[in-house]
Amino acid sequence: MQRALGDGYELDDDPARIDLAAVTAFLTDSYWAEGRSEVEQQALNETSARVVGLYRAAEQVGFARVSYWEDRNVAFLNDVYVLEEHRGQGLGLELVRETVDGFAHRDALWLLRTDDMHALYEKLGFVRPDGKWMVRAKR
Repeated sequence: MQRALGDGYELDDDPARIDLAAVTAFLTDSYWAEGRSEVEQQALNETSARVVGLYRAAEQVGFARVSYWEDRNVAFLNDVYVLEEHRGQGLGLELVRETVDGFAHRDALWLLRTDDMHALYEKLGFVRPDGKWMVRAKR
């Protein structure tokens, strides 16, 4: 899948296109993946059910990945980010929408944890059972 978003932005789920160094550079400083190494990130990417990159021209400016437990029909949305200088344009919403709704098992039970982006995920049907977890019920 490749999807143009306008103004030079594009979503792509080709794992070979992921800029591992760029993704690791952002995530290793994030509150949820602090200290994660490039080797660890590569292993996570390789075992994920889906990775989606957000690009502007050749630069990776966002990322999301999906872990999926097929026997339980449960999907976990991981490592979602958009670089700060590209925020405020609806790109994060489109990144998450494509990652979740474009996934072959989009009707699974979806889980994610966040400290600060609840409002974004609520736009896509996630609800808050507590202060950090968000869930989107099987459809």
